[in-house]
Amino acid sequence: MISDMLERALGALREGETLLYPTDTIWGIGCDAVNPTAVERVYAIKERDHGKSMLILVSAAMLAPDIPQGVKTLLLESGRPTTVVLPACHVALSLPQNLLAQDGTVGVRVPRMDFCQELLRQFGRPIVSTSANLSGQPSPLCYDDIAEELKQRVDCCLPDLPEFRHHAIGSSRILKVNPDGTIAVIRE
Repeated sequence: MISDMLERALGALREGETLLYPTDTIWGIGCDAVNPTAVERVYAIKERDHGKSMLILVSAAMLAPDIPQGVKTLLLESGRPTTVVLPACHVALSLPQNLLAQDGTVGVRVPRMDFCQELLRQFGRPIVSTSANLSGQPSPLCYDDIAEELKQRVDCCLPDLPEFRHHAIGSSRILKVNPDGTIAVIRE
């Protein structure tokens, strides 16, 4: 059953569609992170202000070779889901302007969830990952928390399979790499 869901998700991403899917933290809305039209659709679905950027899920292979070792360690070896806000140049693929914050940064997370890792491996590009809620509403900790209206807005809505049920841990920790190389905690 998971392989069927993986194929559905890959098909949607390859067609430039939006996706409602489970992540290693909470249920999310995503799309191909290098497709500006798909990114714009996610903003519209969530009714989200463009001033609030979204994060991306990446595999280790999608990180640029020049990423500072300390940042790479945070992304790959942290004991908990960690999003690091860093200059977009540290992602190996070019990202569209409408995905980046005004300062040219993007939030990046390497998920630990097998489904997300395999999705990234087979898709070969970063995937937008933003909470599956309308802007300003609470983030969904489980599938049943997602508003029906939102489920209807996305192109591909993965079902709540038993394999996707895990103890929701909530949002990831967010750290930001400052221009001087120091790291600031945005959300613990």
